[in-house]
Amino acid sequence: MIKSLYVRVVLTFLAVILFALLAASIIGLVLFQKDLNDLQKKEMLTAGEHILRVYHQSDVQDLESFINSVSELTSYPVQIFAESGQPELYEALNRKYEVQLSPPIIQHILNGERYEPSLKSEGAFIGFPIQFKEKSYAMVLLSSSRNEGMVVRLFLTILFLVLIIGSLCILLAAGYLVKPIKVLTAATKRLARGDFDVALRMKRKDELGTLAHSFNDMAQELKQLETMRRDFVSNVSHEIQTPLTSITGFVKTLKNNTGLPEEQRDRYLGIVLTESERLSRLSDNLLALASLESEHHPFQQRTFHLDEQLRQIVVACEPQWLAKNIQFELQLPTAVRITADPDQLSQVWMNVLSNSIKFTPEGGQIHIELASTPHSHTVTVTDSGPGISPEDINRIFDRFYKADRSRSGGGNGLGLSIVKKIVSLHQGHIEVQSKEGRGTTVVVTLPVSQRPPDEQGQQS
Repeated sequence: MIKSLYVRVVLTFLAVILFALLAASIIGLVLFQKDLNDLQKKEMLTAGEHILRVYHQSDVQDLESFINSVSELTSYPVQIFAESGQPELYEALNRKYEVQLSPPIIQHILNGERYEPSLKSEGAFIGFPIQFKEKSYAMVLLSSSRNEGMVVRLFLTILFLVLIIGSLCILLAAGYLVKPIKVLTAATKRLARGDFDVALRMKRKDELGTLAHSFNDMAQELKQLETMRRDFVSNVSHEIQTPLTSITGFVKTLKNNTGLPEEQRDRYLGIVLTESERLSRLSDNLLALASLESEHHPFQQRTFHLDEQLRQIVVACEPQWLAKNIQFELQLPTAVRITADPDQLSQVWMNVLSNSIKFTPEGGQIHIELASTPHSHTVTVTDSGPGISPEDINRIFDRFYKADRSRSGGGNGLGLSIVKKIVSLHQGHIEVQSKEGRGTTVVVTLPVSQRPPDEQGQQS
C-alpha cells in the first residue's frame, strides 16, 4: 500500500501523462490520417510524373538501368509490370519490393490509363503507363515505409523525451506541493503537544495558503482558550481557597480554644457561615454558567408582564436598598408583555440590581426605566455609584473578573457572565455605560418574543 502522498502525487501525474500521450496520439492519428494520406499521394504523383518527364527527355536504352537510376532519386520504390501481367522485379535503394496487384488493375494501366486507388482499400501505390520500344509497361510507385518509420521513430522519441522531462518536472512540482503539507503536519504535531505558539509563514495565495492561514487562526484561538482555561482554573482555585482558608482557620480556633467568650465564638461562627455561603454561591454560579453554555439547558418560555417582574425584583431587594437608604425611581409602563423564560430573566434583573445596590453609596439613587417598541423592550438601570474605569468596562463580562473597587463586595465575578449568557440566549443585547465618579448604566434590550435556543440552531 502506498502511504506517501509524495509518491501518490508522482504516480498520479505519471499515469495522467501516459494516458494523455496515448490519447493524444490516437486522436492525432485519427484527425490527421486523411491529411497524411493525401500528402503521401501527392508526393507519389509528383515523383511518378518526374520519372516520366525524365524518361521522355532521355534516350533510354535499358529500361532496367533507367528505373534503377531514377529510383535513387526518390524514396518511393518502383516496380514494372510487363504486358503479360507478370511482375518483373527491379532493385531500388538496395532492396527488393514486391506488390501483388489484381490483373484488372494491371491491365487498366497497361491500356494507357493512370491508376490512383484508394490508399485504404486497395493499397498505397500509384500506377503510370509507360512505353518502351513500342511495348507497354505498367510503372507502379509503392508507398515507402522508410519515411513512415522515421516519422514514427521521431514521434516515439519525442514522446519518450516528453515523458522523461515531464517526470522530472513532476518530481520537483510534487515536492513543491507536498512540502507545505509536511510543514503543516509538523506544526499540527507541535500543536497536539500543547505548543500553541506555532505559526505557519506561507505567502501562497492558493488553497494551501488559505489552509495555512486557517491553521494560524486555529492556533491563536486554541492559545486563547488555553489561556482562558488556565485563568479559569486559577480563578476558581483562588475563589475556593480563600473562603476555605478562612473557614479552616476559624474552625481550628474554635476547636483549640474552648474557653473563648460567647460573643467571640458567635462572631467566628458567623464568619464560617458567611464563607460557607460564599462557597455555595460560587458552586451555584459555576453550575448555572455551565448549564447555560450547554445545549441542553432548559428554556421554559411563556408570555408574562415584564413590568410586573421588574417590580417584584425591586421588592425582593428591598432589605438591601433600605439598609443603605437608597432612593428608587421606577419608570415602568403597565402591561408590557414579553415571551421569554421568566426564571432566567429574573436572574438577570436580580444580578444587575444587586450590583447597582452593592456599589451605590449610602443615600444614593437608582433609576429603572422600561421602554417598549413593537419589536423589542429595553430595560435601563442607572445608579449613582463610583462608576467603572475604561480599562475595566471592557472586561466586566469576563468570568471571575472583578474591578478593584468591587473586590471587597464578596462577589465571585460570575454574575455578569451569567447575565450576558442569558441575554444572548434570549437573542438580546446588553451594554454597560459608565464614567468614573458619575455612576453606571446597564442597558438590556430584548425582543418581544423569540424562538427557543434549539429552534434557533435548527433555523440557522
